Amino acid sequence: MTKGLDGQVVAITGAASGIGLACAKACVAAGATVALVDRDETAVTKAAEGMGAVPIVTDLLDKGSVAEMLPQILDRAGGLDVFHANAGAYVGGDILDGDPDQWDRMLNLNINAAFRSIQAVLPHMKAQGRGDVILTSSVAGVVPVVWEPIYTASKHAVQAFTHTVRRQVAQHGIRVGAILPGPVVTALLDDWPKAKMEEALANGSLMQPEEVADCVLFMLTRPRNVTIRDLVLLPNAVDL
Repeated sequence: MTKGLDGQVVAITGAASGIGLACAKACVAAGATVALVDRDETAVTKAAEGMGAVPIVTDLLDKGSVAEMLPQILDRAGGLDVFHANAGAYVGGDILDGDPDQWDRMLNLNINAAFRSIQAVLPHMKAQGRGDVILTSSVAGVVPVVWEPIYTASKHAVQAFTHTVRRQVAQHGIRVGAILPGPVVTALLDDWPKAKMEEALANGSLMQPEEVADCVLFMLTRPRNVTIRDLVLLPNAVDL
């Protein structure tokens, strides 16, 4: 049986853990050559060795490092067909108790770094007349979540970017879509109160990264004449 991503090169940011790592494993299993892009050299090297992928050490908050990302991917992985802008951060809580410095870092990573890294790879995809860009968004990008106003704002920006860029680059054979999961068990939820996390795990209102990866793989393996613009994935226990 032919694997869904045979012969393709997939690069995933924030790939050393969580959703990024799960997506990388799914893409390798589907036949792709995968480049794991992450700033944590130790973690990304270990993850890549474990699945036969290519580690690309990139600090997405450093524009010089981002400029070196694509050349490294092309040189070490042999091309680029899919770019998954997955890296992100999370800050929740009451706005009155928030730390604007934490907000700045999260907004820079979730918005500016994602947009810059995508812009860096689009010329290559345009030149080859084909490509896929996936952004890890969130259900918070379409449903304002009262517990996380700054995070929600960042994902609304991601949604606006996804929808406008998709229409700009479709003429070049490039598909752009967003995966919008509800709560997922990742390190991004480390700041949740312990009682809240335990309750969520017990009542089934959290998903596993592998469930998100299955949906990303579905998006990437659709016929080229269709685009999955947005795919919202929620645990059944989440009432949104």
